[in-house]
Amino acid sequence: MRVMLRYAIHSLRDLAPIILTITIFQLFVIQQPLPDLGATLVGLLATVAGLTLFVLGLELGLFPLGEQMAHAFARKGSLPWLLAFSFALGFGTTVAEPALIAVAGEAATAAAAAGMIGNVPADKDLFADGLRLTVAVSVGIAIAIGVLRILKGWPIHWFIIAGYVLVMAMTSVAPREIIGIAYDSGGVTTSTITVPLVTALGVGLASALRGRNPLVDGFGLIAFASLTPMIFVMAYGMLI
Repeated sequence: MRVMLRYAIHSLRDLAPIILTITIFQLFVIQQPLPDLGATLVGLLATVAGLTLFVLGLELGLFPLGEQMAHAFARKGSLPWLLAFSFALGFGTTVAEPALIAVAGEAATAAAAAGMIGNVPADKDLFADGLRLTVAVSVGIAIAIGVLRILKGWPIHWFIIAGYVLVMAMTSVAPREIIGIAYDSGGVTTSTITVPLVTALGVGLASALRGRNPLVDGFGLIAFASLTPMIFVMAYGMLI
C-alpha cells in the first residue's frame, strides 16, 4: 500500500504541469469555467490511477522481464535466435499499436481523397494494412540492427547519421503525399509497450556482455525504431 501511494504521488506530480496549464488557460485566457467539472475530476483521478498502475507494472514486470530475457539470450550465445527475437519483439509490439492503426486509417482516407488509391473500402483497407505491416517490419529490422550494434560495439552515431542522410535523400524523390505520413510513422511506433521492453532488452544485453557499458551501449534502440519507419514508408509510397 505504501508503494502504491508513493507511485500515486509521483504520478500526480508528473501530471501537475499539464493540469496547471489547462486550468490557467481555461480560467484566465479563455475565461470560462471548466466544462463538467465532476466528470473532469473523475477523469483526472482515473488518469492518475492508470499512470500509477502502468509505471508500477513497468517496474515490477516489463523491465525485469526484458532484462532477464536479454541475460538469457546472452548466456545462450545464439546470435540467430537473439536477432530473431529482437525482430519479433519490434514487429509484434508495433503492428498492434493503437496509434499506428489510427494513423494508418487516416492515411488511407487521405490517400483515397488525393487520388493515390481507389476511394473504396477494399482499397483503403489494403493501403492501411500495407502501411501497418511496412512500419512493423521496419521496427523489427531496426531492433535487430540495434541489438547487433550492441553485440559488435559499433558506434551508434554513424548509423543515425547514415539513416538521416538516407531520409533526406528519399524525401527529395518520394511522392509528396507520403512524406508527411512517413515522418509521422516514426513517432507512432514508440508505443507504451515497445519502449520499456526494448529499452530493458538493450540495457540487459549490454549489462550481460563483458566490455559493454549499459549507459553507453544499452540505449539507442528506440532511435532506430523511430528512424527506419520513415525510410520504409517512403519506399512503400514510391512502390505503390
